[in-house]
Amino acid sequence: MRAAPPLPPAPPAALPPERAEVFFDGIFSEPRLSHPEAVAVGPDGWIWAGNQDGDICRIAPDGGRIDKVASTGGFALGLAFDGDRALFMCDLRHAAVFRLDLCTRRLTRFAEGPRIPNYPLVDRARGRLMVSDSHDAERPGPGIWAFDLATGAGAVWDGRDYDFANGLAMRDGEDAIYLCETFAAAIRRIEIRPDGSAGAAEIYATGLPGLPDGIAFDAEGGLIVGCYEPSHILRVPPGGGAAETVIADPTAHRLCHPTNIAFDGAALFAANLGRWHVTRIEMAVGAEPLWKQSL
Repeated sequence: MRAAPPLPPAPPAALPPERAEVFFDGIFSEPRLSHPEAVAVGPDGWIWAGNQDGDICRIAPDGGRIDKVASTGGFALGLAFDGDRALFMCDLRHAAVFRLDLCTRRLTRFAEGPRIPNYPLVDRARGRLMVSDSHDAERPGPGIWAFDLATGAGAVWDGRDYDFANGLAMRDGEDAIYLCETFAAAIRRIEIRPDGSAGAAEIYATGLPGLPDGIAFDAEGGLIVGCYEPSHILRVPPGGGAAETVIADPTAHRLCHPTNIAFDGAALFAANLGRWHVTRIEMAVGAEPLWKQSL
């Protein structure tokens, strides 16, 4: 395994560590929330997450209960809701994207192709699901795939090499996709041309003081970044540039290798791949849950 790139020191955190609280601890729950990579807020108001066994779980809004909805028997990576219709899940073991019908709770294999399908992003305006392909932890590779939401047919959308393509996000009203390039410690902005194809890819933020994994925009256009290492949350200001540290946990207990993140108003939820819990952080600036953007 290659060494991580040298990282600059992080600026002081804006919030004290106590602002991060364990929303749900799944170390002894049934099902066990073992090493969750993904988190998403559902149209039912519950917090959805996946685990290392490929279970798709949902956690009650008060954090008092967890239910297993379905399972692939694999390893759950990113989650994305298509409005109130479906939930998409990337699976590491099966190298596939699965679709859960929210009405029938039927789970089906939706698409294949990426070597490591990592994170799904619903682009409802163009009727497609974008999926990052992490390719290989040892060497860069392409890139981002696009799949038809109705049929699952798809192909490589952006074939440029990225150094572990990871989390994806879109900003409302903007024709671009934002991509975490984890081992480059950078965020890319990739233009969406009028015909829907991939345009120029530019650096949006670089030299991050951490390895970026998951991203989400707040209501002011700031890009919130979950960093797998070290365990902290960053914010890149609107327009890009130097990141500020929102909150950090040097003990890796409240935040332990946070990966994907999801807003529900002022609450930011973070999955912790290093442990068994989901963290809740009360943010100064929040955002609506993503499922509302794909109705």
